[in-house]
Amino acid sequence: MADAVMVIDSILNEVEKVIIGKRDVLEKIMMAILAGGHVLIDDIPGVGKTTMSVAFAKALGLKQKRLQFTPDVLPSDITGFSMYDKNTGSFHYVPGAAMTNILLADEINRTSPRTQSALLEVMEEGCITVDGVTRDVPKPFIVIATQNPAGSIGTQELPESQADRFLIRLSIGYPDVKEEIEILKGSQNKSLSAINSVINSADLVTLQEKTHQVYIDDSIYEYIAQLAKLTRQSEQIELGVSPRGSIAAVKMIQARAMLFGRNYARPDDVIAILKPTLQHRLILNNRARFEHDSPDDIFASLVKALPLPKIAER
Repeated sequence: MADAVMVIDSILNEVEKVIIGKRDVLEKIMMAILAGGHVLIDDIPGVGKTTMSVAFAKALGLKQKRLQFTPDVLPSDITGFSMYDKNTGSFHYVPGAAMTNILLADEINRTSPRTQSALLEVMEEGCITVDGVTRDVPKPFIVIATQNPAGSIGTQELPESQADRFLIRLSIGYPDVKEEIEILKGSQNKSLSAINSVINSADLVTLQEKTHQVYIDDSIYEYIAQLAKLTRQSEQIELGVSPRGSIAAVKMIQARAMLFGRNYARPDDVIAILKPTLQHRLILNNRARFEHDSPDDIFASLVKALPLPKIAER
């Protein structure tokens, strides 16, 4: 575990060469990567979403592709397509953007729902089907998607079915004054070319396998199941946490324990991952929207109503 912690810390240090003052956000993205899940970064333009995604790909030593989502992007741009070769008289497959380790889906909510839905199979199943032929994407495969807030010019809501496929949703937020001064001073020198690869794809798969082996006490499973039940019974929530969301919470709990060098989960792992993992899966009902209830407040009240599991230190 000690070696794994050193490797993870080195990866985060490399990313921090270009991302200043956002260690907590970087740690959560690293957890999602260890858990083998997809990341949705929901924030305004210009706070470093794209830079952060590319930095992770370089530090992890992974192949990465970037697809700028616009209204004219087609599903075949993601999945690939078959092209006729007149020299051989046959069709051959032309890979799409998803044939990579890390797919940076930039401004995902600027494209059509049809194109957004083309990501669903590959995000959930890890494979692509074109003209009846199914092909596996490289392993590991992670989508890091960015989106601007709904209401920005040219954007539209991400379908609930796709939002549920993301393991976590995060916001980077503005830097504080001190951090922004540091960004301004180093703006001419901070370059993605300065980031070194710490591991490769095989190493990351090994880390992911170790993460899945982190021990979770039955009381934590009980807590997650009870919290999911509360979200489904809330008078303010139309759609609560699905079993997929509960599984995501367990994966993130394991990943946080791994991040801090433990082979077992603790209650502080649980409380740290709940909001980024579960809140974006909740759909408020008309009553809550009419009364302008805050999703943050609703979710916080549900968490507060349920006592944390008590686990003896191992």
